[in-house]
Amino acid sequence: MQNYLDFEKGLSEIEGKAEELRALGRENAEMDVGKEAAALDAKAADLLAEIYADLSPWRKCQVARHPNRPHCKDYIEALFEEYTPLAGDRNFADDHAVMGGFARFNDRAVVVIGHEKGFDTKTRLERNFGMARPEGYRKAIRLMDLADRFGLPVITLIDTPGAYPGKGAEERGQAEAIARSTEKCLSIKVPLVSAIIGEGGSGGAVAFATADRLAMLEHSIYSVISPEGCASILWKDAEKMREAAEALRLTAQDLMKLGVADRIVSEPLGGAQRDRTRAITDMGETLADMLGELDGLSPDDLRQARRQKYLSMGQVSLHA
Repeated sequence: MQNYLDFEKGLSEIEGKAEELRALGRENAEMDVGKEAAALDAKAADLLAEIYADLSPWRKCQVARHPNRPHCKDYIEALFEEYTPLAGDRNFADDHAVMGGFARFNDRAVVVIGHEKGFDTKTRLERNFGMARPEGYRKAIRLMDLADRFGLPVITLIDTPGAYPGKGAEERGQAEAIARSTEKCLSIKVPLVSAIIGEGGSGGAVAFATADRLAMLEHSIYSVISPEGCASILWKDAEKMREAAEALRLTAQDLMKLGVADRIVSEPLGGAQRDRTRAITDMGETLADMLGELDGLSPDDLRQARRQKYLSMGQVSLHA
């Protein structure tokens, strides 16, 4: 069942009428509805292209959060073989918002780590909507340590509104865990490539995305704070999220210009949720290309180049 965003209301009406016609045709074989349904399909395709030709930053946020977009689990199942999940941080608990383990990617041994939001009410609650607690980041650190020890590339898949801000998470050292995960990304001597597949929210995303190469899906977002959170702080009004989304420069296109993202992966027309297989396949090809770019670099050169990449961000040259 297709879920429609608020700005897709006209599209839902047209596609709904086309489906009603087809249902009538299935119930009554004497009715010829093919021509009318095809005309509605063509009208819907034109409207879809018009809507997605120039999405505002806020609408991109809505697409990035679409419940039918492929999530981390979908990418792992489609792109990786022999996936062996590893659980727990060896300190407190296992965080189901973060999944990861050993796998083979294009017949190459790797470690894959990602945020998982869940796909229905039960799994979303189990996964805490992709908002990791400290034990999730400590699990990621443990996996990156293993990758570094065995010389395995690391692939991270980011899709989170941000780290979980609850009282228990803060008591168990949320900020410290995020900082140490970011530090671990910078210190490992194996290739690290990341993909923003939906939301990249705040330090919860940075903790996985401080990589040699960063790819973003066309309608994904990556920001220091959510538009709603930014609006609540700056304007004391969460309804100012549209203005905040404009100001945050959070789209893949903005971040490519700023040098934060290295690749933009095109999405099917209407977003990754309309052709999940193609979106996953295209991202897989991009991940393989980015890993290939890092082949041949020595461990020390990898780490030095990664550190320099982030140290150079935001530098400003002042001329007299």
